[in-house]
Amino acid sequence: MIWSVSESRIKSFAMFIRQYFQKEKGRRTAYWALVESYRSTSGPRQRIVAWLGKMDEAGRLGVQHAVEGAGKQVDPPPQGKGPVKLEAFRPHGRQMQFEFDDDVSATEPRWVEVNTAGVRVENLRDFGGPWLALHLIRTLKLDSFLERKIPNGRERVGWDISSLILIIARLLEPSSELHTAEQWYPKTALADLLGVPEECVDDNRLYRAMDVLLPLKEALECHLKDRLGTLFDLKYDLLLYDVTSTYFEGEADFEFAKRGYSRDQRSDCKQVCIGLVVSRCGMPLGYEVFQGNTVDVTTVETIVETMERRYGKSDRIWVMDRGMVSEANIKFLREGGRRYIIGTPKSMLRKFELEILKDDWHSLRDGLEVKIVPWPKGDDEDDEATLEAEASPEKFVLCRSRDRSKKEEAITQKFEKKIEAALTQMKARCEKQNRNAQKVEREIGRMLGQNTRAARLFSVKVTSTDDGAARIEWSKIADNRDWATLSAGCYLLRTNVADWSDEELWKAYIQLTEAEAAFRIHKSDLSIRPVWHQKQDRVLAHILVCFLAYVLWKTLAQLCQRAGLGSEPRRVLSELTEIRSMDVVLPTRSGIEIRTRCISKPTDHQKILLEKLGLKLPSKIIQRKM
Repeated sequence: MIWSVSESRIKSFAMFIRQYFQKEKGRRTAYWALVESYRSTSGPRQRIVAWLGKMDEAGRLGVQHAVEGAGKQVDPPPQGKGPVKLEAFRPHGRQMQFEFDDDVSATEPRWVEVNTAGVRVENLRDFGGPWLALHLIRTLKLDSFLERKIPNGRERVGWDISSLILIIARLLEPSSELHTAEQWYPKTALADLLGVPEECVDDNRLYRAMDVLLPLKEALECHLKDRLGTLFDLKYDLLLYDVTSTYFEGEADFEFAKRGYSRDQRSDCKQVCIGLVVSRCGMPLGYEVFQGNTVDVTTVETIVETMERRYGKSDRIWVMDRGMVSEANIKFLREGGRRYIIGTPKSMLRKFELEILKDDWHSLRDGLEVKIVPWPKGDDEDDEATLEAEASPEKFVLCRSRDRSKKEEAITQKFEKKIEAALTQMKARCEKQNRNAQKVEREIGRMLGQNTRAARLFSVKVTSTDDGAARIEWSKIADNRDWATLSAGCYLLRTNVADWSDEELWKAYIQLTEAEAAFRIHKSDLSIRPVWHQKQDRVLAHILVCFLAYVLWKTLAQLCQRAGLGSEPRRVLSELTEIRSMDVVLPTRSGIEIRTRCISKPTDHQKILLEKLGLKLPSKIIQRKM
């Protein structure tokens, strides 16, 4: 009996099917065998795992599909230990290959007899969201940056891949690392997209990836700034700076966690403050984390010097709100030759009362007026103020909004009525009861503190009668009420930019809404709050991951705007997230099951979005190791 051999096309690294020919009585009969490759001390070897006998095309195709996804024991056990799988010697993190509808291989017919009653779909997973997130990551070259910066070790899953899982999860379904590993990752197609099996992803690996990612913060910011500038032709001539806070659940016993003014109305919790710098279109440039009790005005010098050290000192204009204003900060910016547009405290507006009364306003649109006014001069006897005004390089932009005026007037009237009702009730109570004057004063102070928007409109005096009973006398301050009505909707900007018009200055300042929008997205869509980590470095790494997810968000926003889809990526992300991957299982006549991992056909709306964004959705995932 004579055997001859003919190999079929190898479909797997370790296993394949091979055709053997047996010659009997002058006739050749073909038999098939499942062959396995393995490494030995003498080099690569092959062995027959099973004889498959005679097989038709359907049987061979089914075996090939089964072999491609099977785990393989290939190496002899080292030093008497148990069997070792091939994957133990090869790190995970290699992406599966895709097949597209217009591929030649996809259009080539392959005929198999299938039992239609047994056709089923398994392993339904979220594909569109992770696939889109990876596209954004590769657009920013974030994957290659992390692969280059994070050295390879003995880990089965590279720390760069684990970092990408953290960022994608924060963008698509922000939650804890435990939920990401145990609940979210298994229901997504990231195992196929990244080549990392779900059993290799756990919360400890994600925590350690955060530790590896944190030291790269500054390098990441520089890389993203350059990459975003190249992609979208960004100009960093106008930098918008603002501060927010995010609070902790738990003890948070470390240096940065302090109690302070909470923008989240959670004064009962410790917090950290985050200073964020963005471009005029809202693209993030960098951020710094401060202790939770840090006052906004004390962060300006640190942020400005950090950005200049990192990106150089060029002719930029800094835009900040009134919380950043102090004479020390103005002096710092001016002495460094820096230009700025800054909001001013409401109290400073009183100096420009005469300018508000004039009729020389410049109307930008219906309901919005602005004008440039000089530094206010002092009275005839105030020579020092007059000299300061004449020597100052600054000018002021007075702004008045009709909508803002209506809103402020309504708020003031609401609190005014509350104070008036409370004072009337307190006065009547004091006349009926013998109450302690000091206790009444404390009650009034507490009430006015809860209604600060209208407290300045009232004059309240508490006296005591001869028998020690409290009496309340109150009245409205007419001048203050008239000023509240006159100044409603007005605000004042302070700048040393000499060559811009009042309209250009106002438009630049109003871009601060981009920084405020960035904070809203961080807190709502990316769930930066509350922070559950109890180690300082993990908290800083958590904020970094949120920052990187926000960069992906803004990148998608810019791509949508370029494609004519608006600048709001939330709807696009929601639509494409509905695309799924699934295993279509086809049982054949020979008993072998053909398993194909397919991707759902996009809806008409999804097709339009993909076409506008220039994205090509694959139709199948080829399940073989790269």
